[in-house]
Amino acid sequence: MKKVDFLVIAIVILCLLPFFIFPSVYEAYLAGNKHVPLCMAFLKFGILATFGEMLGSRIKNGTYLPKEFGLLAKFLVWGFLGIWIALAMNVFCQGVPGFLSRYAPFASMPAAMTGEFTGMKLLGAFCISLMMNTSFAPVFMTLHKVCDIHIAEHHGQASCLLKAMPMRKYLSQIDWNVQWGFVFKKTIPLFWIPAHTLTFCLPKDFQVLFAAFCGVILGLFLSIAAMKKSQE
Repeated sequence: MKKVDFLVIAIVILCLLPFFIFPSVYEAYLAGNKHVPLCMAFLKFGILATFGEMLGSRIKNGTYLPKEFGLLAKFLVWGFLGIWIALAMNVFCQGVPGFLSRYAPFASMPAAMTGEFTGMKLLGAFCISLMMNTSFAPVFMTLHKVCDIHIAEHHGQASCLLKAMPMRKYLSQIDWNVQWGFVFKKTIPLFWIPAHTLTFCLPKDFQVLFAAFCGVILGLFLSIAAMKKSQE
């Protein structure tokens, strides 16, 4: 580890400490979740998922912020994707248990999802995660990849987000062997479905936050995928 790594660790600790030391900070976090949930989702994903990409860059390139990384652009993209994710989570959280409750064995699932941990809540969380990750996740991951290519094409300039994306061009630039063979085929069943099953077992105030922390892991996956592509 280099000095910069210890500095990053120190900054992370300093950012997290107030939530444990000062109750008012934690209460403000809960109030934000209640009154401005989409703004909070923007900040959670903007900060944490971008940090995940920085970690991925550290692994891949040896530096957290390589030239033309596009820190602001990535923050904004992740922020808006975070709003999309938060909305999707709510849709699937309501829709999947609601639909399954039409069948007698799952009649108690909607109530179980708002109560203490039970076997029914675990089953409900798994069903929500399964549906979300086999329908929403591939589209989300592909859109993020397209945005990533768009930022790279414009050398990390945040102003590129105001320009139209040539979708056909960018979709053709994706390495589908890696996107399908690693990102979809391996990370979805082996990581994302179990991780989001755990997410939907958590209290509602922590679900989007935990999903954003998973964005840090996504950054590591993206760096691994990039290294796989470079090795081919």
